[in-house]
Amino acid sequence: MSAAETPVLQVDGLVKHFPVSRGLIRRKVIGMVRAVEGVSFEIARGETLALVGESGCGKSTTGRLVLRLMDPTAGSVRFKGEEIANLDKGALRRLRRHMQIIFQDPYASLNPRMTVGEILAEPMAVHGLHTEAEREKRVKELLDVVGLLPEHHRRYPHQFSGGQRQRIGIARALAVNPDLIICDEPVSALDVSIQAQIVNLLQNLQQRFGLSYLFIAHDLAVVKHISDRVAVMYLGQLVEIASKRDLYDRPLHPYTQALLSAIPRPDPSVRQERVLLAGDVPSPFAPPSGCRFHTRCIHAQPRCKQEQPELRDAGNGHRVACHFYETIAKPAIAAASGPSLGKFPERLAAFEAAKAARSA
Repeated sequence: MSAAETPVLQVDGLVKHFPVSRGLIRRKVIGMVRAVEGVSFEIARGETLALVGESGCGKSTTGRLVLRLMDPTAGSVRFKGEEIANLDKGALRRLRRHMQIIFQDPYASLNPRMTVGEILAEPMAVHGLHTEAEREKRVKELLDVVGLLPEHHRRYPHQFSGGQRQRIGIARALAVNPDLIICDEPVSALDVSIQAQIVNLLQNLQQRFGLSYLFIAHDLAVVKHISDRVAVMYLGQLVEIASKRDLYDRPLHPYTQALLSAIPRPDPSVRQERVLLAGDVPSPFAPPSGCRFHTRCIHAQPRCKQEQPELRDAGNGHRVACHFYETIAKPAIAAASGPSLGKFPERLAAFEAAKAARSA
């Protein structure tokens, strides 16, 4: 991205706290769940930023805050340079045409009482796009774009497989020609072979329409295949952000190193050092002082318990929130040769060929 080009999305100091109350009518607030705490990043046009971390770390909450499906406690979200945190309902509705989401569960996100044609035409009707005849034509075009048949527009969601339903969810997101799509773990509920198809479809659509993605996931093999940059999140905060190649080849934060060491290796001859984390993830209701990761970090020192580290530049756009990342010994992690979806299409083709041969 050039210096003069405005990012599609700029997030600065994003915070979300959920009050915890008790009592018969639950009026007494006893504390806050600090789900997102000071998250900052940006996404350029046509770029995919992957947001990764353990379950409950605040990834999906961050995605919903970006779309303003919930209001932030503090912080700034700018879409094409425009602050969206204070927009009224009318302006927010007009903006949402350009910002869409693909949900994790491809069945729960589709209305079972509506046909696929009605599901895809609804966002166009909401935003006043096209005539009724043009919408019908557009629905068939969208189904073709995502690899389904035009005549499928008469069917209901329960008549499709999980992978086909996710294709419908993708088509719905494309219906209003968005610039940014939040992909909230779009393949985690699918079989591995279907995951490869959906990821390849998302990449093809990005190249065809110039889309930007915030790709939320916990599967680092999928992330390695689709992302341009990766942001690692732990207990509501970003601990590392870098280009895909730099992060997988040179992980600096102990938490990132632990995540990468946990990736299963299909080749038993590849040996690596496994980084084991002690204890459980602390509660976001009462996060640790200082560095939030210090309770599980084998490299923690007294400073880590007292002072919260900031995201510091480690060169080449690589930023890390660790006081001692320069002196920490790097484990032998075979990240560069880790699993990738890159060979899945060939494997799938071989599987289909073998299946056809058995049928013959």
